[in-house]
Amino acid sequence: MARYLMAGLIGLMMLPFGISLAKKEVTIALEAELANEIQPPMVVGVPEDAKKQGGPKPDEPSRGKFIWMPGPPATGGGGQGYAKFIVNIPKKDKYAIWGRVIAWDGNSDSFWVTVVPPDPEDQNPQQTQDTHYRWAVQQGNTWHWDRVNQWLDGGTFERTWELPEGEVTITIWVREDATMLD
Repeated sequence: MARYLMAGLIGLMMLPFGISLAKKEVTIALEAELANEIQPPMVVGVPEDAKKQGGPKPDEPSRGKFIWMPGPPATGGGGQGYAKFIVNIPKKDKYAIWGRVIAWDGNSDSFWVTVVPPDPEDQNPQQTQDTHYRWAVQQGNTWHWDRVNQWLDGGTFERTWELPEGEVTITIWVREDATMLD
């Protein structure tokens, strides 16, 4: 069984991941701009901010806002800033995380993602560049749900986390500027 954590939070969503239809599904929905901590240059944005950077103006995000590191499309960049979410997990189980995202192009289509526990507390993928934590976001100019994955050099694989009951910290780290999370 696995549960899903949806991180596009209405923007981020965690859901238990399971194959049994008899098991009750748990959904934990979070709103990106309401993160417990947002470290610049990751900031809260609105559609007009994205348009000013030279990309297509996104359709309306939930509650009118999203988080991102501002930047023009096709430039890459990033490497600093994050958003942290403290989430209470109702039951020990296997979870998946989904995000409601916009990724303009191949240079603005990824984040880093850590979940503590079980990921190491001192892990900073911006410094280590550990691809185990790299989330390749599906490209698209409109808001869409995308499951957090491992974008390894040998392919892209969906991630799940075996989470304990109680408090966990989900950190969405900037990898490339202009990738948006609702």
